[in-house]
Amino acid sequence: MQRRAFVANTGALAGTLVISATLLSPGLALAQAGVPRAGEDFLVLNRPVPVDAATGKIEVIEFFGYFCPHCNAFEPVLNAWVKKVPKDVVFKRVPVAFSGGAVPQQRLYYALENMGLVEQLHARVFAAIHGERQDLSQAAAIADWVARQGVDRASFAEQYDSFSVSTQVARASQLLTAYRVEGVPALGVAGRYYTDGALTRSMDRMLQVADYLTEQVRRSRSS
Repeated sequence: MQRRAFVANTGALAGTLVISATLLSPGLALAQAGVPRAGEDFLVLNRPVPVDAATGKIEVIEFFGYFCPHCNAFEPVLNAWVKKVPKDVVFKRVPVAFSGGAVPQQRLYYALENMGLVEQLHARVFAAIHGERQDLSQAAAIADWVARQGVDRASFAEQYDSFSVSTQVARASQLLTAYRVEGVPALGVAGRYYTDGALTRSMDRMLQVADYLTEQVRRSRSS
């Protein structure tokens, strides 16, 4: 089933793969009531993906892109959900690049993560791109913006160009392929399941499906 949707212009990253805005309307959540179904609300991966979570933990990955307006809209809904997840759920973000033009923003995220600045600046990046219409598609513009946030430019540049960040970007590409991500935002659960807005047709429903899938993983481990 072809679930890809192309947007003609997403600012500096025109033509980047994202989900149509109509697929992520929270108002559709009530129409999606019922037990999630494989093949309809989520996909079961043919090959399990290795996870980084410790034994007994359930890894949930959000695939996102700073370039994506739907990821921007999803962020506050996701944050509220993350605050309420059970203690055995480990949440992580993976920035994606469907084209080379998104790699600088991948490096931005991982540099911030390695510097312990995601909580402080993650939402600000989205606001700068989608609210203030700043072009953060190139390394120089990114460094200028980060410096304006009070971050030491040299320290950021060192992280941005580091081997560690390069390794993380490569790992993100591997996960993108392994989970067969076709649009963002999307969620991967426990290396076994994949869901996105094209499947669930709303942000709220996508998180309901994630809750359902984590519970299925939990039950399978206790049986």
